[in-house]
Amino acid sequence: MTKTLLHLSLTALLALSTAAGAQETTTDGEVTSDGQTTTDGAAAAGDADGPSAPVAGLDTGREIAEESQAYIKETHDDWSVRCFPTEGGEDMCQMYQLLTESEGNPVAEFTLYRLEGAGNIVAGATIAVPLGTLLTEEVKLSVDDGKAKSYAYSFCTMGGCFARIGLTGPEVEALKKGAQAQIEIVPAQAPDQNVSIDVSLSGFTAAYNAASTLDK
Repeated sequence: MTKTLLHLSLTALLALSTAAGAQETTTDGEVTSDGQTTTDGAAAAGDADGPSAPVAGLDTGREIAEESQAYIKETHDDWSVRCFPTEGGEDMCQMYQLLTESEGNPVAEFTLYRLEGAGNIVAGATIAVPLGTLLTEEVKLSVDDGKAKSYAYSFCTMGGCFARIGLTGPEVEALKKGAQAQIEIVPAQAPDQNVSIDVSLSGFTAAYNAASTLDK
């Protein structure tokens, strides 16, 4: 929808610019007996040579530094340690797992990093789910046969919707000791159905120990 509106706006702007330019040409030029329009000779010569100096008030832009690319530092069973280069310091690393459905197609992402100075919250995690998820039904997370907790979605982008959650010490310990966690979401087009996504906990402890600790 945004792209369509932008396209329409640009089309209208170009149409207005063309019409305005035609009016200025007719007004400033002289019409000959055969119906041709001529322009002022000095102005035409100036246009051919181009402006002698940049127009005041126009921003000529600045170069943008390339963003640092994330890389996989190490892998522990089903978890990866994904790091982001930083200038003049240690790279920031988080644990990461791409979640797939039964046929191997990616359906969600789970990232986690350790926290320090955040009270009883010892880790932060981000759960990414597809667009088309019913946001009024919070995402649910459980470990093995334990009781599930629900978390609100924080924001959505063109890539999906994201829930940023905090985990307590006992909750992290449950993930370390568990075999499998489950994420549960509700599709917007089928609000009476629940979709369960498995999260392997194989390699969780080793990846957790390798993740960076962020000061809150």
